[in-house]
Amino acid sequence: VFMGNLQVDLGPVQYDSDSLLSPIPLAAQISLGTGAAVIILLVLVVILMYRRKSKQALRDYKKVLLQLETLEINVGDQCRKEFTDLMTEMMDLSSDVGGPGLPLLDYKTYAERIFFPGQQIAPLSRQLDLPESRRQTVEQGLQQLNNLLNNRLFLTRFIHTLEAQQGFSQRDRGYVASLLTIALHDKLEYFTEVMKTLLQDLVQQYVAKNPKLMLRRTETVVEKMLTNWMSICLYSFLKEVAGEPLYMLYRAIKYQVDKGPVDAVTGKAKRTLNDSHLLREDIDYSAMTLNVLVKDGVEVQPCPVKILDTDTITQVKDKILDQVYRGAPFSQRPAADSLDLEWRSGQAGHLTLSDEDVTAVVHGRWKRLNTLQHYKVPDGATVALIPRFHSSGVNQVFQTGEKTPMLEGEEEEGLRLWHLVKSSEDPEIPKHRKSSMRERERAKAIPEIYLTRLLSMKGTLQKFVDDVFVAILSTKRPPPIAVRFFFDFLDDMAEKHGIDDPETVHIWKTNSLPLRFWVNILKNPQFVLDVQVTDSIDAVLSVIAQTFIDSCTTSEHKVGRDSPVNKLLYAREIPRYKQLVERYYSDIHSAASGCYQEMNSTLTELSGSFASEMNSLVALHELYKYINKYYDQIIMSLEEDTSGQKMQLAYRLQQVAALVENKVTDL
Repeated sequence: VFMGNLQVDLGPVQYDSDSLLSPIPLAAQISLGTGAAVIILLVLVVILMYRRKSKQALRDYKKVLLQLETLEINVGDQCRKEFTDLMTEMMDLSSDVGGPGLPLLDYKTYAERIFFPGQQIAPLSRQLDLPESRRQTVEQGLQQLNNLLNNRLFLTRFIHTLEAQQGFSQRDRGYVASLLTIALHDKLEYFTEVMKTLLQDLVQQYVAKNPKLMLRRTETVVEKMLTNWMSICLYSFLKEVAGEPLYMLYRAIKYQVDKGPVDAVTGKAKRTLNDSHLLREDIDYSAMTLNVLVKDGVEVQPCPVKILDTDTITQVKDKILDQVYRGAPFSQRPAADSLDLEWRSGQAGHLTLSDEDVTAVVHGRWKRLNTLQHYKVPDGATVALIPRFHSSGVNQVFQTGEKTPMLEGEEEEGLRLWHLVKSSEDPEIPKHRKSSMRERERAKAIPEIYLTRLLSMKGTLQKFVDDVFVAILSTKRPPPIAVRFFFDFLDDMAEKHGIDDPETVHIWKTNSLPLRFWVNILKNPQFVLDVQVTDSIDAVLSVIAQTFIDSCTTSEHKVGRDSPVNKLLYAREIPRYKQLVERYYSDIHSAASGCYQEMNSTLTELSGSFASEMNSLVALHELYKYINKYYDQIIMSLEEDTSGQKMQLAYRLQQVAALVENKVTDL
């Protein structure tokens, strides 16, 4: 060992053979080797699986990209097709929509539909059903009741007493208000004064609670009286100004809806403004022209009518009737159910077509309505409408001009009817569309593709919607005297009760005219015009009416990604319509004063014009039924009032009761 300068010889060195660590046993060595091999194998398997999955994911990603690309091309094609359709239709519409004169309802029918909506037999159409022996006495009693109604104290007490009764429903309130309107139609000046008195009471109630809620609904007799009063006063305005653009809008909607497929069972249409009524299926259809044999005097002339091969037989009949009776009001043309459609080919070939017959296609529990496609009727075929000897009455068309979609199901057979799409979740693809099944599945994944149809429809109808809104809200011509008079009355009420918030007065005006009268007319043109409003037309009108409602509100119209499609559709137009409404209100406000005298002379003129058409005796008899029902309460109310006692109102009512129904009273 050398250490610096030292050198020492230690001699031989021997290591100890016993190690501190014992050697690893053979079994453990084998186990460790096997474990390591398994782990290496697993890692290899995971790496292989990962690589395989990555390749699969890449393939799927490329597939999705390809599908999206195809989808994008399809959307582009769809948009281009819709745009081309739109431009073609705009040219067609401008030449086709004008048509013949305005089918305005006569005043009596108009009043019936507004005063008594949804009633099949309104009091104006009925006669007093009395035995001859009693007629003279009852009529004398009803005349005395009429005299009583002309007493303002009696009338206001009568209305307030009825409204205080628990059993007097909201429907009863509307009915009584309309009966009073008929009974007092020959004295509209007095009717207006009573309405103002009752409205002052209503203002008093709401000022104490929340004034912005006043006239929001029709919950009281006076609110329905106001609706009727506006309807009476604005009939001439409808006739001279607003009726024509409203009819043009109706014609434009009908023309547009009929150009695309409409499902006869669900009422859904390809061309609509309402996304809940949109036919979100790509229906294969083609336009056809049928030559309809029409008897013109002695000669039979062929009349070309455009229809679709996917139309049901009833839809075809309706389109033929629309064309043949184009100049006639709806009530004067025959009902589709009273006629049969006959396909004529050659001398002897006559085949009667119908929605349901033995040839109808039945799959499981589904029965498909027959179409021209089903019967293989060719383009240019000759058909004729012939009177039907037995009516099946599948589609019920009421006299009010409203048509409901076909009811589903033939309960006795346990079958459900369908036309273009099934209303269940498991639609079966018809044979003629199985080839395009894959494309349809992709389209189903994103049904919003078809929302472009809403935009197309909106663009086509825009001019007609604008014309209606401008006709209603323009002050270029003097607004109706009734509107100026009533807005002036509301301004006075606000001033009297110290309401200086312009928003409250704006809401009052909106609730009394646009939302009370105009929205009703926009949603139900059959109240003014002699036309038929089908379910698919009604869906479009509902969107336009909602746009009108949004235009009259004071709140800012905010839209976002989650807003309903119908609101998004007119989001750009609503601010412009809002300005129209605000300018209308401000122009009337600045020119309203001093119209009371003019209003009274207008009311006197209206009383004389239409009073003869009002069936006042029937209305008085109907009113008496309410007097009879709440007789004791009304008598008590009249006796409690000092002025009523002086005028002997209770005694006079007892006399009426004695005459009308031989009621024994303690006179």
